[in-house]
Amino acid sequence: MAWYSQTWTWFDGEWREGNPGIMGPRTHAAWQASQVFDGARHFDGVSPDLDRHAARVNRSALALGLKPTVSAEEIVARTAEGVKKFAGGTALYIKPMYWAEADGPSTIIGDPESTQFALCLFEAPMGDPGKGFSVTKGAYRRPTLENAPTDAKAGCLYPNNARVLREAKARGFDNALVLDMLGNVAETGTSNIFLSKDGVVKTPAPNGTFLNGITRQRTIGLLRQAGVTVEETTLRYEDFEQADEIFSSGNYSKVMPIYKIDDRELQPGPMFRKARELYMEFAHSKGA
Repeated sequence: MAWYSQTWTWFDGEWREGNPGIMGPRTHAAWQASQVFDGARHFDGVSPDLDRHAARVNRSALALGLKPTVSAEEIVARTAEGVKKFAGGTALYIKPMYWAEADGPSTIIGDPESTQFALCLFEAPMGDPGKGFSVTKGAYRRPTLENAPTDAKAGCLYPNNARVLREAKARGFDNALVLDMLGNVAETGTSNIFLSKDGVVKTPAPNGTFLNGITRQRTIGLLRQAGVTVEETTLRYEDFEQADEIFSSGNYSKVMPIYKIDDRELQPGPMFRKARELYMEFAHSKGA
């Protein structure tokens, strides 16, 4: 399989170029999904909140019964080393990950003592905030902590997101608003979600069905510091249908506008622009 972006991965004590083989057919994670990861960004010479992403991947490992073996500080330092392998100005995705290599007391349970670590950096252009994306109502719902490890950024959660996206794209949309089991909006298939109505920004309150994203937390804090009222609350799909504007936050593209919900066209509004500007100001001033 060809890999179309430059990639470097730290694994087993050395940097490896391309897409190295790090799992075999008996690797527990390869067939039992005992794997977690996180995603940070490096762009314009800065890596905003990298320390928070590094700390979260260790928490995710513990939540999935793995044994984190690399400190957050080591992950940050190793990332700085890896960034130097790319040309200056290259936008990168930073992906630390853990997985169980061996079976534990049963084939279902991974052995925490076999936990492996890798850190993958690859070239990934930033999203264009001038384009944004369209959304519709997702056909599938977010699980709860009782039936999935929603307190971790675990790979096993993403096939559900993928089927949400496939179904939405089949209907001509870029993404979807995903509901929780009670019918409230949780997030999009790829990011956290915000709306603005009458000058107030609202976003779903974390209720254990989706990750309280690091970029989400940063965006809320920056808006509040700037004097914007931000409410974390229960939101129905109808709230988004009636919103003045909708925007998302996520690590991959940071703050992005939604330009269409179902058949209703939207324009990037003042709250999106403020959130985007505030985030980028933060990133360039304190995000290194």
